[in-house]
Amino acid sequence: MERREQLVSVAFGLFYRYGVHAIGINRVIADSGVAKKTLYTYFSSKEALVAATVDYRDSQFFSWIEGRTQRASDGQGAIYALFDALDDWFNEREKLIHAFHGCYFINVSAEFSDLSHPIHQQCASHKRAMLGLIRLYVSRLFSDDKTVTMLSEAIAVLKEGATIQAHVMGDLKAAVKAKVIVTELLTTRLGH
Repeated sequence: MERREQLVSVAFGLFYRYGVHAIGINRVIADSGVAKKTLYTYFSSKEALVAATVDYRDSQFFSWIEGRTQRASDGQGAIYALFDALDDWFNEREKLIHAFHGCYFINVSAEFSDLSHPIHQQCASHKRAMLGLIRLYVSRLFSDDKTVTMLSEAIAVLKEGATIQAHVMGDLKAAVKAKVIVTELLTTRLGH
């Protein structure tokens, strides 16, 4: 693994597990086994490193979720696969993604809470992209833009709510519960 990738991977693991502000640069350097000069060769500041971890997680998360949802034969199956993937992640049955410690984007955006902060904006961009992916799957089921928008936003809220319930409340069935609601929403709209 290249040193920059190693630094980002190690920093991500530490920030995700313990929080960005709780982990100092010296801990990242110690755990990654690189010199401080090496870190600053790649990153001008801790915030630059944090931004890199957000990009890293965005890429990793999308690769994983698209791998899980694109196997589905239709939009409905893809949406259900999204919640099945979350259930596996919450319950530590998923080996392709870091152990569950909540949503990295929610966690990091809370630490950079100014809506205009570039790192907060990166986190918001990830959420918009997730909504776009959900919208793609919903649009395979419905042609009416109003219905697609409403259902996409409802499914995104259920996805986010399940993630928060699993993390904050320890409700490891949150994705299963959300999938039941999504199933009801879709079957009612589809008329089955």
